[in-house]
Amino acid sequence: MAHSLDQYRNIGIIAHIDAGKTTTTERILYYTGASHRMGNVDDGNTTTDFDPDEAKRGITIYSAAITCFWKQNIINIIDTPGHVDFTAEVERSLRVLDGAVVIFSAVEGVEAQSETVWRQADRYDVPRICFINKMDRIGADFERTLQQMRDRLKARPIPLTIPIGAGPSHNPDPFRGVIDLLQMKALYFDTESRGQNIDVQEIPEDLRDQAELARMELVEAAVECDDDLMNSYLEGETISSEQLMSVLRKATLERKVQLTFCGSSLSYIGVQPLLDGVSAYLPSPLDRPPVSGDNNHPKKPAIETRPPDPKAPFCGLVFKIVAEQHADLYFIRVYSGKLKSGSRLLNPRTGKKELVNQIWHIQAGAKEKIETDEIGPGEIAGIVGLKETATGDTLCDTQHPILLESITFPETVISMAVEPETNADRKKLNEVLARLEKQDPTFRCTLSEDTGQQIISGMGELHLEVIKDRIQRDFGLNAKVHKPRVSYRETVSKKSVGTGEFHQTTPSGNRYAKVVLELSPIETSQPTRYINKLKPDEVPSEMRKFLDESVKNLLGAVGYYGYPLMGLQVSVLDVDFRVGETDEIAISAATDRAFNEALTAENVVLLEPIMKLEVVCPDDFLGNIQADLQVRHASIFGQEQRGHLTAIEAEVPLANMFGYSTQVRSLSQGRASYSMEPLKYAPAPKDVLEKMLG
Repeated sequence: MAHSLDQYRNIGIIAHIDAGKTTTTERILYYTGASHRMGNVDDGNTTTDFDPDEAKRGITIYSAAITCFWKQNIINIIDTPGHVDFTAEVERSLRVLDGAVVIFSAVEGVEAQSETVWRQADRYDVPRICFINKMDRIGADFERTLQQMRDRLKARPIPLTIPIGAGPSHNPDPFRGVIDLLQMKALYFDTESRGQNIDVQEIPEDLRDQAELARMELVEAAVECDDDLMNSYLEGETISSEQLMSVLRKATLERKVQLTFCGSSLSYIGVQPLLDGVSAYLPSPLDRPPVSGDNNHPKKPAIETRPPDPKAPFCGLVFKIVAEQHADLYFIRVYSGKLKSGSRLLNPRTGKKELVNQIWHIQAGAKEKIETDEIGPGEIAGIVGLKETATGDTLCDTQHPILLESITFPETVISMAVEPETNADRKKLNEVLARLEKQDPTFRCTLSEDTGQQIISGMGELHLEVIKDRIQRDFGLNAKVHKPRVSYRETVSKKSVGTGEFHQTTPSGNRYAKVVLELSPIETSQPTRYINKLKPDEVPSEMRKFLDESVKNLLGAVGYYGYPLMGLQVSVLDVDFRVGETDEIAISAATDRAFNEALTAENVVLLEPIMKLEVVCPDDFLGNIQADLQVRHASIFGQEQRGHLTAIEAEVPLANMFGYSTQVRSLSQGRASYSMEPLKYAPAPKDVLEKMLG
């Protein structure tokens, strides 16, 4: 490897939509020399928003991978979407990253999607540093944002830079630079050089006391994390910047603190200190625990680990697939060993071997690719040649199998019918949808038995709109789409038992089986599950295998009203068999009958998706927004002031939210914004089912 592992930083940039992720990434690329021009979101010419849909809408849809260099470190950056419809991109990126930069707007503070990405980072134990952006905007408030981080995220933000002023240039005390609390110097960023030239000065006299207080709080937070340093501090010794940095790095890696920087990416202020923070405080692959997984051995199953060592057996995780015209590109994070082009790897999920034809270092999605012969631990690259690998699959050395934990994705909440314009295009549409389903784990495609139409499902209206655009633009296929509709689910309200008996007389002999199943409700957040309550020696192993397969097939089936099942446990209570008469067909038929007997109209509950909604609006329009939400049967459970704006938090059925973006603009003269994310599935009102059956 050309660089040592401790020089690598695999980081994600995550935030609520419009907090400034992509603009910050553009500045980072410019200052590190990875880009010779500085793109802007408003101009549609940013490096990471490489997809035409992203440039058109001014938002990030696909996570983009970029490599750059800063102070001897190799930084692999993934700029992730903020829009909740594309939460899968954040989920799969965090799964393979070592650290993250979380960006907050100094005006809006901690927003709904900020909380979501923070929870996602918590789930994967990702150490992070924070950047409070947009300090030059009207209503910017550094201290308020810090307090919201403490209150809403239960975070412990420790500022390393504090702002000099706040707000735009016409303010009495505008934002014009930052104070570095380690150097205890004021940093001013020259706009003529787009922030490249930094003027280091003494701290202004009127800010000296504030800086001294912030420095003291920084030192006290650091010494709390280290007993030796605490003793030195209590004995009156001066704590050096080097000692502080060492302790703060350890505390960051242990997720005890979140070091926080401030600035304005758009105005070129404060980005270089953030870059220094990425290099100094975020982990290298060596700082993260070795990955562990099942060795996939049929006789001696065990959990094994893979250290980030180029000499260890190869192990990597495929976290993203880009469907291209000629060959799919698979993004892989390497955890151990080396991968050379032309290698054969094992996919332990499928048990099949895959050939790696080419390896590419990727710049900004699939826009720029540099071919390489070999990659090692800590690297993120694109590979070509795989056939049956899906997102979340492990690839490993054929002689040393290991199956890493996969990536879990939320249930889809919205669907619509799509069909080709001509019958001649039907086969091509099916192929395109299959490729898109392989690429996007929150996109589902099923065939409606009633209409023969393909039903595509996703995370929101925008998600399906982007899919529709891709079908036309990337694959040259015109397809007719119908209005979006809610993706309902089914479960049971109480325990029920069903008995299925199968008799068949054929010229070759008799078939017989009897199965008793119990259906019981579990948490709707959990997938359907199966429990075999028979004793180990109660039925022959071959028959038990048939039974297990039959019930597992039912778990993926639809319920009484034709919707997927969730929050359901299926248990086998009893089986009656006859030697010579009970085979796979008899067991399967008896299981189906038992299941259908237990799943009755009286016992089935229709579930609808409930969304978590946050609307932020000026106080003048608060009454209009609240009245409209009541009409939509929203439950408002929180309201807070954010500067001159009010944020409303509510839960609302997705079925009542179609077209809301147009309505909320109309009610607020275009001045309100909202974000919405799937929260849970809950029983639908009776009138929903009545309309459906109507």
